[in-house]
Amino acid sequence: MGHLKIGKSEVFKALADRLNKNPVGAPVNETLMRILRLMYSEKEAEIGSMFPVGFTTVDRLSALTGMETAELTGYLNNMADKGLVIDIPRKDRALYTLAPLVIGFFEYTFMRVTDKLPLRDLAELFEQYHHEEGVAEEFFGAATKMFQTWAYESLMPADVETEVLSYEKASAMIRDAGGGSLTMCYCRHQALHRGKACGAPVNDICTSLGAASEWLVRRGFARPASVDELLRVLERTEQLGLMHLADNVQRNPAYICHCCGCCCGVLRMINEHGVHSVHPSNFIPRIDGARCVGCGECVPRCHVHALKVVEGGPGNGRNGRAAVNADRCLGCGACVRGCPEEAITLERRGITRVPPRDKREQLRRIAREKGRL
Repeated sequence: MGHLKIGKSEVFKALADRLNKNPVGAPVNETLMRILRLMYSEKEAEIGSMFPVGFTTVDRLSALTGMETAELTGYLNNMADKGLVIDIPRKDRALYTLAPLVIGFFEYTFMRVTDKLPLRDLAELFEQYHHEEGVAEEFFGAATKMFQTWAYESLMPADVETEVLSYEKASAMIRDAGGGSLTMCYCRHQALHRGKACGAPVNDICTSLGAASEWLVRRGFARPASVDELLRVLERTEQLGLMHLADNVQRNPAYICHCCGCCCGVLRMINEHGVHSVHPSNFIPRIDGARCVGCGECVPRCHVHALKVVEGGPGNGRNGRAAVNADRCLGCGACVRGCPEEAITLERRGITRVPPRDKREQLRRIAREKGRL
């Protein structure tokens, strides 16, 4: 049996330091240490602490850890089953990477029901950790965000339909991927364990695509879903007024979440910490003052509190009118669907934002912005 070089008292601190080296790191504090001690065995923590950044092979890990490859492979498989390691099979070998905290083992922990981990304890600990000093800024403070908002396609103005790019349309990404998988909403699942969940769906609601979907299905975190099924989820969540958040990339997004401002960790960073955690879509609501009666139906539909009713209006003589905070609005379209007077439409913003080409470019940008390149 091989042996590693880190003392027992130092192993979890070494793991935490390693996780904090990712482009999106994990600020080290006592709450994080408690999370890691619940999720990793001591041996798993030792192995995780020695992972290089990026993908690696079992042979390289064997050289780094001093463990025989057969024994090490067994540990890596167990870690992958818990979402602590991501393994990608190739023709003649597998590649491994240590799962970051986000997007990573936080999400994987609550993508399914399992008795392998103490989910209630972890739900409380993750909640505490996400609100501790410096964590929101580390996760979402870079200029390049992990997530972007996708506007409701059915509400995009007809005169720009031919100009809408594929990375602005969830349906195009789903069709291009040829299907994917569905899993639990990890944020609402976490909220359930805390007794804080809203009435939005929890099961079979979050979409994964491409290689990420294949891995989630293989490791039991998700179930396969066809293009038609994923498109039905897209329509259903728009009818419910949920917000589409997706990987902030042009090509091959891994995840599409259908979010609410009360449970979603990303949106709560806006609402509770004032951190601009997600890029808005390239659309924004326009309110027709002549049609708006100031009923306020749109206000609670906004997941980031970007709408309010103000006094006055251009001659409607009723209850005032709705107004949009353009700096806060994410351009999802939920308010448009909820207007009984059809007084709100989506229009293009003045400046079109182009996301990173792919995941590699996105993480490279984040690392550069944080001085980690």
